[in-house]
Amino acid sequence: MDLALAPETLARWQFGITTVYHFLFVPLTISLASLTAGLQTAWVRTRNEKYLRATKFWGKLFLINIAMGVVTGIVQEFQFGMNWSDYSRFVGDVFGAPLAFEALIAFFFESTFIGLWIFGWDKLPPKLHLATIWTVAVGTVISAYFILAANSWMQHPVGYQINEESGRAELTDFWHVLTQNTAVAQFAHTITAAFLTGGAFMVGIAAYHLIRRRHTAVMRTSLRVGLITMVVAGVLTAVSGDRLGKIMYEQQPMKMASAEALWETEGPAPFSLFAVGDVDQGHNVVAVEVPGLLSFLAHDNFSEPVPGINDINEELQELYGPGDYRPNIPVAYWSFRWMIGFGMASASLGAAGLWLTRRRFWLAERLRTGEDERPRLALTRNRELPHLLTRWYWRLALLTMLFPLIANAWGWIFTETGRQPWVVYGLLKTEAAVSPGVSQVEVLISLLVFTALYAILAVIEVRLMVKYAKAGPPELTESDLNPPSRIGGDDPAADRPMAFSY
Repeated sequence: MDLALAPETLARWQFGITTVYHFLFVPLTISLASLTAGLQTAWVRTRNEKYLRATKFWGKLFLINIAMGVVTGIVQEFQFGMNWSDYSRFVGDVFGAPLAFEALIAFFFESTFIGLWIFGWDKLPPKLHLATIWTVAVGTVISAYFILAANSWMQHPVGYQINEESGRAELTDFWHVLTQNTAVAQFAHTITAAFLTGGAFMVGIAAYHLIRRRHTAVMRTSLRVGLITMVVAGVLTAVSGDRLGKIMYEQQPMKMASAEALWETEGPAPFSLFAVGDVDQGHNVVAVEVPGLLSFLAHDNFSEPVPGINDINEELQELYGPGDYRPNIPVAYWSFRWMIGFGMASASLGAAGLWLTRRRFWLAERLRTGEDERPRLALTRNRELPHLLTRWYWRLALLTMLFPLIANAWGWIFTETGRQPWVVYGLLKTEAAVSPGVSQVEVLISLLVFTALYAILAVIEVRLMVKYAKAGPPELTESDLNPPSRIGGDDPAADRPMAFSY
């Protein structure tokens, strides 16, 4: 049988497609929940109509996104039983615990309180209604933590023992599983990247409307919120990524050596920005490198040696027995660079946007469009400069929406493929984790069906997002501006159904 079509390979492709597709929605769900809650908080505190319109606009996009995220996430869980039954049998006692908590606690918050938020606009007092969306936001973060804790156990298994009779991993310290440094660092990196994604999403859509001079008050506010979120989240993503990288150098040195295509141990070790040549054979020609930077990223100094792929492979063979413990080197090398490159590009565009849209720009823009007639703000060449600079930025900001999504996808590809040949590092190899009773044809059929289904869902998702993003913020009604003062609403008609705000 051709290895490229083996059930193990097809099962990995299927789970990889599902995971990457699902994670297109997760960062937006996490970040938009909190950003929408922040905008509604501003509305409750100030009663400024632009905040309420912004809340309803971004809330609608958030609801579309979370619905798609839930659908795609459920399919992942089924695959554990369909294609990876031996994996589920081996780690079920450990891996299932954080997933159970995620379902019972976090998902309960999200599913219950999101319904109260959707239908409670005219039934709940403003502060109580605001609490429902904040509960949803907290629930998404808690949900992410439990899931990342489960994934971190696959990267660095702790808090378990192997039952000699059954050959299964059994949970001994749940708290250790939740609080190990791998889980904490991966959570920080993933959450900050999620907010970078949400900030870029807001900036891109706000720029679309500002180019057309529509809904300017709401979109100016959204633009500033998105830009600030991008910059802050971008910095925190870099800091948390550095911390996670140092942990990985300790726990999975092969993954990080592969990320650099560092075949031989070097000290000080340079960091290559990109390479020309065959990184898979160790004969690549490095086009640009920063001397000593890899040593610093691994050990916090610029001189300590960093072990290479060949030396690590020999050590792993002595520890775990004969075999090839190298992942796909080109995938690890280039996915690491795509992740960093698109992430840094997003943060840089956020910083550029903050500078271009400082107060001086808005003064010039208001005068140029006739919103401000004060003579002392006469439009000079200097005041035209911010507008001229932002002509290109508005269009580039539309592309900004895609950059964090690409970085997230490549980040997960690097995280999971860089761990190969292990599915649970040091305990269970991927080849031993697949379902023994599933044939090549069965996996291939399910792979094609799921891929086709996801393609259809992608078209639906994009069309819905584009439709409602183009429509802009809704106009407010009298009931929107006068929320109820008591639970159940101020309308005495008890049999009146709850209002659906969208």
